[in-house]
Amino acid sequence: MAALTLARAYQHSFDTHPYSTLAVTGGCLNALGDVVAQVAQRTVGRGEKEDVPKYDVTRTARFFAYGVMISPFMGRWNLFLERRFPLRAIKGTNKVSLNALGKRVAADQLFMAPLGLAIFLSSMGIMEGRSPRQIGNRFKDLYSTALIANWRVWPLAQLINFRYMPLPYRVPFSQACGVFWTLYLSILNSEEDVRQDKELADRRQKVLNS
Repeated sequence: MAALTLARAYQHSFDTHPYSTLAVTGGCLNALGDVVAQVAQRTVGRGEKEDVPKYDVTRTARFFAYGVMISPFMGRWNLFLERRFPLRAIKGTNKVSLNALGKRVAADQLFMAPLGLAIFLSSMGIMEGRSPRQIGNRFKDLYSTALIANWRVWPLAQLINFRYMPLPYRVPFSQACGVFWTLYLSILNSEEDVRQDKELADRRQKVLNS
């Protein structure tokens, strides 16, 4: 009953304010992914008797901000795919065009996946106050690894999404599935932060010692 009430509330909000609804929903789901990531990192740190980092609220806020920013854009992208590759080849029938479905998934993975990853790495670097050089190094270190991981996971998820989910629920569905993807990106991004901070500290120490 509660799930049905929530679904009705979401549908009403989407019908009246589609992009603000997507923004808030996406922000919350992205923040949830980072919360899961930080809890997992803290749990592993305790198990390995490492120094357990304090929970970073600002980091979660950055993921929330990224979700708020990217979700309306993804909503427009899904609307474009809906119009460009209609699944119902013949109106009034229940037959799905597998050719159109394949084109949707291909367009999403070959165009939007690389672009979305680039937006993620750039926006996170900017929100963290990284220099252009550090952001460039982040791309060099992480981009190809994360993109290949994306192509191993997301084609099947998006196939299910485009085939079975109504248009208003496609972005929330992908972001709900993506909680664990966000966990992966969060940990990957966090590890790169540690590496870059250590590199910067070492460089400053060399300057002081010279």
